[in-house]
Amino acid sequence: MSQTSDRWRQVSRDPDDDTPRLECGVFGVFDTEGASAITALGLHALQHRGQEACGIASFDGLGFHTERHMGHVGDAFAGGDLMDRLPGVSAIGHTRYSTAGGSFIRNVQPMFADLEAGGLAIAHNGNLTNFLTLRQQLVAEGAIFQSTSDSEVILHLIARSRRARLVDKFIDALSRIEGGYALVALSNKKLIGVRDPLGIRPLVLGDLDGKPVLASETCALDMIGATFVRDVEHGEMVVIDHDGIESLRPFPAAKARPCIFEYVYFARPDSVVNGRSVYEVRKRMGRRLAMESHVPVDVIVPVPDSGVPAALGYAQEVGIPFEMGIIRNHYVGRTFIQPTQGARENGVRMKLSPNRSVLAGKRVMLIDDSIVRGTNSVRVARMVREAGAAEVHLRSASPPIMWPDYYGIDMPDRDKLLAANHTVEEIAKILEVDSMGYLSVDGLYWAMESAPRNPDEPQFTDHYFTGDYPTRLLDREIAEGRNETAERQLSFLVDA
Repeated sequence: MSQTSDRWRQVSRDPDDDTPRLECGVFGVFDTEGASAITALGLHALQHRGQEACGIASFDGLGFHTERHMGHVGDAFAGGDLMDRLPGVSAIGHTRYSTAGGSFIRNVQPMFADLEAGGLAIAHNGNLTNFLTLRQQLVAEGAIFQSTSDSEVILHLIARSRRARLVDKFIDALSRIEGGYALVALSNKKLIGVRDPLGIRPLVLGDLDGKPVLASETCALDMIGATFVRDVEHGEMVVIDHDGIESLRPFPAAKARPCIFEYVYFARPDSVVNGRSVYEVRKRMGRRLAMESHVPVDVIVPVPDSGVPAALGYAQEVGIPFEMGIIRNHYVGRTFIQPTQGARENGVRMKLSPNRSVLAGKRVMLIDDSIVRGTNSVRVARMVREAGAAEVHLRSASPPIMWPDYYGIDMPDRDKLLAANHTVEEIAKILEVDSMGYLSVDGLYWAMESAPRNPDEPQFTDHYFTGDYPTRLLDREIAEGRNETAERQLSFLVDA
């Protein structure tokens, strides 16, 4: 097995960055020539789900080969020697996002372990809400951890299971974990995909010339020329081997409750998630936003890039021109993130530039996908006003974000969430806009073409807007009982 050395790398992130981040994307392919190259292509399509690190594990019939790198997929897995470095006809891959302050290569996935039944590699998307509890129990029993990732907890649980077959060991381990997750695993004989009992995190099954593929989003299937077969269902385990695909339902029956933030922000607009076109849902969000909170303006301008579909829907609903009043520079990297406020203001201008011919003298309606702390929003509003806009109005195509997440989305604690601490009128003053508005929760459900939200049994995971968490938060409950502070994003832990 080849593997990059365990080196540390500081991760630079703008401390005022207001963009929500998702932990990762996963991909797997079985019994296909050039598996590692196909996996690299699939990960490239999933780059938006995690841009700090990436990894691939392959199996060549005799042994496993893994590479894990900090940085982008295109940098890590470029070159014609990839299939020599990672040979085999089966592979899984992972893209990862980690929090500010530091990231360790040993936390990058796929995680690999030599078990009694042979090697096993795991790539995991999401977050376990009982991770710390399980980890402490395992350490007390003598387990030695090499990382601070919850994926390693799953490996330890599999290794310690008394069941005979690997699949049964897997089920035994999964019966002990809680939270939102989708994972792929590769053994010397099988490719396994699992989605949590509520289907919070997405996972799809595809077909590449008769060979099965697993991926976080359908855009990864499109990238490699595979066809979409179906979503892996909530609480389902698919076991793929040379005999075909077996579907297991090892968990008690529950109603699906997928993450609605996939449609608001995370999924690529060309993906289809749980049977819904992300692009069309975002356009409907914009349409409903216009119905709920429009004021007279001259031009509709998206905050690029994720605000574009909602702004299109908004403009079509009100019959006002849609214009690219802000141009995004796609070639600005982390090098330009600076430590001082003045330098950061210049950094925003390097990423986003005002299109003065569109903005000057106009009443401008800015449409963004969501607003977390508002730090980016105030800069954009100032930039548009300085470009000559007569009025600047701002609308969020999602409801107010009021509560933090514990299922794999990196959001600030509640005391740092703008909408949790201020009224809409106060927010307008803070962001220096003439008016401010949010899509309603009912409007978001309308955009999903869903029935109105059922408060007793919500159709989606929407706690960031409602405070209604879909599972218990065991680690936090224990910490609060001890008057301790629990880690907010458990799978983003960094070394002490």
